[in-house]
Amino acid sequence: MENVKIRHTFSTIEKSLPLFIESIGFNPQEEDFARPEGYPYYHWLQTLEGTGSFSFSGEEYILTPGKGIFLTPFTPHSYRTTGTKWSTLYVTFGGSSVDSILNSLELNFSALYTESDDVPFSSLLLDMLKKVEKDSEFTKLELSRDLYSFIIMLKQYGKLKMQRSLSDSFDKIKPVVEWLEEHYSENIGLAEMADIMKMSSQYLTTIFRGTFGISPYSFLIQLRIREAKKKLLADHSIPLKEIAEQVGFNDVSHFVATFRKIEGITPKKYRNLFNKKLQ
Repeated sequence: MENVKIRHTFSTIEKSLPLFIESIGFNPQEEDFARPEGYPYYHWLQTLEGTGSFSFSGEEYILTPGKGIFLTPFTPHSYRTTGTKWSTLYVTFGGSSVDSILNSLELNFSALYTESDDVPFSSLLLDMLKKVEKDSEFTKLELSRDLYSFIIMLKQYGKLKMQRSLSDSFDKIKPVVEWLEEHYSENIGLAEMADIMKMSSQYLTTIFRGTFGISPYSFLIQLRIREAKKKLLADHSIPLKEIAEQVGFNDVSHFVATFRKIEGITPKKYRNLFNKKLQ
């Protein structure tokens, strides 16, 4: 692998696919990063060379070669290099069947993994990167197939340090999470979410903070921004006002301000940056 940063982001994600890759990449020198509200997709990051530190759920893990972290969506986390070099591989993903697949394999919780010496996870991710680099027509269906293989490898050969408490708390709020995935664009408040779960607003907030580290409303806002990013890149002709309305923002200025706060740039700049990558 050359000492060059590689990142592929797939803009037109097919939500109907059982599994899809949102991004995949290699970083020869990982940067320090903090996501206090987590990432809206499942996230795998592992060390190829060097050493890094990864923190989530109040614990710090040292990632040496062969070790990786698997995170569920919206899990607050941070990571940093601890030496002169820290090269990593990563993939973020979702899909219409991703929860059911991970649930059936008992993998739907954040945890630290160590790859097997006989079957390194990195080999499959590196092969996927090479395919995408070599063939611009490499289809999303092929990526979906390879992603499934990666998940199976994680189940079969990954040496796991358990974080079952997160899995248990997620199970309690899974119904409202699934409901929000379908109704994020509607006029929703904490009362509506609590009503779906038939519990008090205070208790729902406690469970959400214990699971994701953020409030139910912050979770909803993250969902809306995630969907807005897809729409911004899928059709460059759609006005920001229309996208704002489609994902649940009544005011375009509020949408722009919220997007900038979460992503660090405006929706317009986000769209333009992607356009430049295609030129």
